[in-house]
Amino acid sequence: MSQSGGNKSAGNQSGENEKLWGGRFSQSTDELVEKLNASIDVDKRLYDSDIEGSIAHLKMMAEVSIITRDEADILIKGLGQVKARIENNEMQFLASLEDIHMHIENELGKVCGDVAQKLHTGRSRNDQIALDVRIYLKKETRIIIDLLAGFQRSLVRMAQSHPDVIMPGYTHLQRAQPVLFAHHLMAYYEMVKRDIQRFEDCLKRIDVMPLGAAALAGTTYPLDREFTREVLAFSAVSDNSIDSVSDRDFVMEFISHAAIAMIHFSRLSEELILWSSSEFSFITISDAFTTGSSIMPQKKNPDVAELVRGKTGRVVGNLVSILTLMKSLPMAYNKDMQEDKEPLFDTVDTLKICADVYTRMFKNIEVHKDRMLDACTQGFLNATDLADYLVSKGLPFRKAHAVSGRAVAYAVNQKKELHDLTLEEFKELSELIGPDVYSFITLDKMISRRISYGGTSFDNVRQAVKKAAGELGLQ
Repeated sequence: MSQSGGNKSAGNQSGENEKLWGGRFSQSTDELVEKLNASIDVDKRLYDSDIEGSIAHLKMMAEVSIITRDEADILIKGLGQVKARIENNEMQFLASLEDIHMHIENELGKVCGDVAQKLHTGRSRNDQIALDVRIYLKKETRIIIDLLAGFQRSLVRMAQSHPDVIMPGYTHLQRAQPVLFAHHLMAYYEMVKRDIQRFEDCLKRIDVMPLGAAALAGTTYPLDREFTREVLAFSAVSDNSIDSVSDRDFVMEFISHAAIAMIHFSRLSEELILWSSSEFSFITISDAFTTGSSIMPQKKNPDVAELVRGKTGRVVGNLVSILTLMKSLPMAYNKDMQEDKEPLFDTVDTLKICADVYTRMFKNIEVHKDRMLDACTQGFLNATDLADYLVSKGLPFRKAHAVSGRAVAYAVNQKKELHDLTLEEFKELSELIGPDVYSFITLDKMISRRISYGGTSFDNVRQAVKKAAGELGLQ
């Protein structure tokens, strides 16, 4: 965001094309420079945070007698009027006024007159923008945490509704072992749980109040920064004035966590796209969350999942953008930092809509239990259990693994599955195999035996879903 150098109070009340920092300059700003310099098209969404910070600053200045309480009351009331004008689309945004700070201060002058010149006393746009972004990001992070928790609820409800559905588990996108569909869903629950934990931890670094650092060196005015912190409900006051205005770690951290969360959504998107294809037919996504083709009438495309998968790239790009932006900046504030808003705002908007739409979409997914079950009967998903069966008969696992491998090779050649082999065929592979092998390698038994903590047994998954429901306050 555009910033002035130095901690200077507002000078003469500016007209629309006068600069609040213009006293030192003898020439007007080139029109193209004004266009390059302006950030108002991006940062105008910070108006509410900027006004909130200004009100707290005014209350503090009145508290320490930098301005009178009457002056503070006039300006606070005026800021309320400015806010209403912005929200009613009555305020014109001009490139010549650069940013949201200057627009609000200029508009305040129209409402309150010369007393508006006192608003900027004891602060710089450098600490002002740092405050605005933190106020904004605190609110948005909490909204995102709530949205992610809402998506977790959708996952848990689906798991509760399908407690006994068995599906193929995959590694390398090859059928590996049978797992409960609910267990697969709960894997994403755990991913999102970590996302929430990361954002909750990130809030600790966002929740630091920088106002009072001024341009970089602090200010000569007797500011009560602790008073301002209390008014704005921040948890802490920043300790170093230079770091206060130059720190964007909290922005980089937030976008980093958002990129990880989006990657989780992207992985799920890939699976939903596969599962809804004719080749899998594991699920059907509601018409409300799919689209058709302009030329092929039969098509039902999983566009929501594809868009979420695609939007992951832009959030990862935003992370690269902010990291690259900050990588070589000397202390303290540099104009480059104006470019931090677009990747931040885009990341917030993208993650919010993706989390929200997935929460809604999951309530409208039809699960095809029989198709999943049928897929588990093909592809030798019971090969590991055949090895385990041989171990239970006293054969060391490595030898058991080799026998099971030979059994698979034989079955492939015979165009059979393992459970289709006759006892005589099994006996040719190992004399240890008896009639009980058939009950040992059924799907229900294979699921039931996965009793190690975190495994896919019926009891384990039932307990995991119950625990998650309790964490989310679900029945």
